[in-house]
Amino acid sequence: MIKVLFCCHGNICRSTMSQFVFQDMVNKLGIADQFLIDSRATSTEEIGNPPHRGTIRKMREEGIPVLPHRATQIMWSDYHEFDYIIGMDTWNMRNLTRMLKGDPEKKLYKFLTFAGSDRDIADPWYTGDFDATYRDVTEGCEGLLKYLKENGKIQSPKA
Repeated sequence: MIKVLFCCHGNICRSTMSQFVFQDMVNKLGIADQFLIDSRATSTEEIGNPPHRGTIRKMREEGIPVLPHRATQIMWSDYHEFDYIIGMDTWNMRNLTRMLKGDPEKKLYKFLTFAGSDRDIADPWYTGDFDATYRDVTEGCEGLLKYLKENGKIQSPKA
């Protein structure tokens, strides 16, 4: 089981979008049984809130299922449960490193590094541009899948 946790500031825009997009990708590849995919916040600001309406709109526009979700904050216990903890931007990475005791097992990744970039995924809470965020999230998800395949983490789907 490959356990992936996407993290952003509030857990209502970027991390939930990443969770939904990545889940949809693995579902379509027939490998969903190999994954546990979830998302969390680094802050407490949005705890209990559903995904942002802009995220919901973009997922519906792209035909990607919106999963049941309420924002939750990452906890130390999550560090032990997940294999890949993925931050959306430099600020998230700083917070995650602090919250997760310096990342002793090297589980933290900045999302777009899987796509060969050190860019941040802009927060649509501030930019209002959910289309740009979706493009970046898709690029990151595709890069993550490629990374997992190249490193022998994903098994071929059972016929």
